[in-house]
Amino acid sequence: MGVAAAEEKIHIPQIKHDSQNGLPDLTNEDAKLKDVRKGYFSREWSNYAMCGVGVVLVALCFRSLLQINWKDFAIIRILLETHVVNLLLGVMILTCLTMFYLLRRKRPVYLIDFAVFKPDISDRCSNDEFVQKSQQSGFFTEDSLAFQRKIMANNGVGNDTYLPPGVRAVPPECTMQNARDEAALVLFGCIDEVLKRTGISPKQIDILVLNCSLFNPTPSLTAMIINKYKLRSNILSFNLSGMGCSANPISVGLARDLLQVYAGSYALVLSTENITQNWYFGNEKSMLIPNTLFRMGGACMLLSNKFIDRFRAKYQLLHVVRTHKGANDSCYYCVYQKEDSEGFRGVHLSKDLMQIAADALKQNITTLGPLILPLSEQLKFFINLCRRRILKQKLKPYIPNFKKAVQHFCIHAGGRGVIDALEKNLSLDLKDVEPSRQTLWRFGNTSSSSIWYELLYSEVHRGVRRGDRVWQIAFGSGFKCNSAVW
Repeated sequence: MGVAAAEEKIHIPQIKHDSQNGLPDLTNEDAKLKDVRKGYFSREWSNYAMCGVGVVLVALCFRSLLQINWKDFAIIRILLETHVVNLLLGVMILTCLTMFYLLRRKRPVYLIDFAVFKPDISDRCSNDEFVQKSQQSGFFTEDSLAFQRKIMANNGVGNDTYLPPGVRAVPPECTMQNARDEAALVLFGCIDEVLKRTGISPKQIDILVLNCSLFNPTPSLTAMIINKYKLRSNILSFNLSGMGCSANPISVGLARDLLQVYAGSYALVLSTENITQNWYFGNEKSMLIPNTLFRMGGACMLLSNKFIDRFRAKYQLLHVVRTHKGANDSCYYCVYQKEDSEGFRGVHLSKDLMQIAADALKQNITTLGPLILPLSEQLKFFINLCRRRILKQKLKPYIPNFKKAVQHFCIHAGGRGVIDALEKNLSLDLKDVEPSRQTLWRFGNTSSSSIWYELLYSEVHRGVRRGDRVWQIAFGSGFKCNSAVW
């Protein structure tokens, strides 16, 4: 229990890639201009304009002062004495403009520290033990067991991941109490570590945001945390459910918006997924895949909008970009919780999932690009666009080089296919996706918290220097693709 400490780098066996693996190619389809406009329109152009006007006025005043003769100061004094009203009016206008800028300017949001949950060694479950216990449970046919063995041999999940006691028991004990115990173990472990590191008292927390997609008891998980740590009665608490593996940027975005309203506040953000009550005991192959991928885990972040915290904060939140494809039926049903023909509840994964994820990614990065890419990459994109749209040249759409804007990539460890697809389409190196592959191998798919395991890996093994940008990108049911840039 506690935070994942700096571990030795784990060797991942190389898996042969089939040249006909069918990974989606983002260059096959063109970007939509409306997605590009979203990125540009999300900028605070009014603030930039006011800053520009202010710089010009200061420059003109400085230039005028350099041209003034010492004898002119007597004349200026006389003018000031005779035009006091005009002077006061000018000061009032300048004050109003300054106040308007300060009120319009978004408050910076700082990440003071974060922690991820590392289960105890007693919760470790090897692949052989996983198959053995699945066989002993009596729920799975030999065909289903063989299918799970095949998936686990190629999905990128290592041999030493973690499962909760209720799932590992024979027969399985997936009760409500065991699910609560799992949630308490994960969440309290993360919170304790963050509070210890930052020295923040639970009474100082003003905002509490938690996302857990599939386990939503009454009272809520946020209420469980409030009861455990005796948080204030006027705390703003939010319990997000059903948001899938992309929920962490949503929670971070919600905390950011609340911190824009409530000055001088601390926000505690938690992301987890409960395994105990969401294990599938049927035999439909499309619903068995989550059993081989999802493992126990969670993460906790402490955000602040206090100016004084900028000096000790690890990161500053720059952008959150959300893309939701739920209006399309195929996107809506591609990750769908339901009951199979025998009445067992599980999550169905569509065969079109990778293509849908690629489409969502394309829309997301088209909106994110104008916010973070250097001008040179944006010019290359628009030149390519003009050549294809105006000159009708047969060219592939230009995919900007995001490595010129971002130093560390935290790609949701949803599976080997997801990581392979982003590595290919964003032209990333092996070292760029190393945090994602290592996280998937060491901890499995921990759902929305996986991007924080990856950031911790980057800090420990690659080193995150001051001024580096971190891009966290996650996919989830709905279908959603969400990004956070720090």
